[in-house]
Amino acid sequence: VGLAPTTASVLGVPLMRAMRERYPDVRLHMVETLSGHLSNMLNARQLDLAVLFDTQPARRWSVLPLLDERLFLIRSAHGGASTLPARLPKRLRLAQLKAEPLILPTGPHGLRSRIDTAFAAAQVAPHVAMEIDSLAMLMDAVNAGLGSTLQPWAAVGRYPDANERFGLAELSDAPASRPAALCSLSDDELSPAALATRVVLADCARALVQSGSWVGATLA
Repeated sequence: VGLAPTTASVLGVPLMRAMRERYPDVRLHMVETLSGHLSNMLNARQLDLAVLFDTQPARRWSVLPLLDERLFLIRSAHGGASTLPARLPKRLRLAQLKAEPLILPTGPHGLRSRIDTAFAAAQVAPHVAMEIDSLAMLMDAVNAGLGSTLQPWAAVGRYPDANERFGLAELSDAPASRPAALCSLSDDELSPAALATRVVLADCARALVQSGSWVGATLA
């Protein structure tokens, strides 16, 4: 099972727990890496299933729309290099981020292309201060006040003290959300264990959204 780092921070442990409860005899192999790499691994038959944000490369995949995640501007609670007011509004437009130093992943990964498209539609040239293809390192840089990032809430999901550590403002411009889909090899290529895992993963995601545990996410 392949998960991007943001998705893994919310879904990883609940999925492992649910699989242990429902199918204790199934040995789960979890892979966490950037979404572009997950697409390549699925195409190379190195994964049975993955939660992906860009399903364009789909060849013989089975694709189940899973959820939509709203995007937020996330910065250090102490402001740091941010040019925005000390008290962040609940919602921001992209035009308000013209001078904001942004720390983003690079182009081949689904989130960055979506962000670039949104800025282009808003006719705003973003100030990209750094590009980091590691969620842990990227969030360390944001936490240190070196810049802000545009990510779903799940990017702060691994921080128990996220409310004290970070400031968040929801993006109001479209497309201000990121769709996630559960992608797998075609059904005839999946083992019974993989088919069962796909059902459990979808159930877990649904439960997390419906309980409010997955902040900013709505079911597709």
